[in-house]
Amino acid sequence: MVFEDIILRINLLFSEMENEPEDAHEMLEQLHQELNQLKATGQPLPDDLVHLEKRLEKELLARTQDSKS
Repeated sequence: MVFEDIILRINLLFSEMENEPEDAHEMLEQLHQELNQLKATGQPLPDDLVHLEKRLEKELLARTQDSKS
């Protein structure tokens, strides 16, 4: 059940990002935290979520670098 709850929260975060793009950075950080919680369950992550996490890390890094310049 924990796995399904986390997936549901991830889906909600994506909906929020679509509806409130100005808060995308904060939501990306929340999404990253949700993925970390999912990893903590000890269950193997689906490949699409592994790829999503890598994309998120790149996106967070790019946004951080853009805000510093």
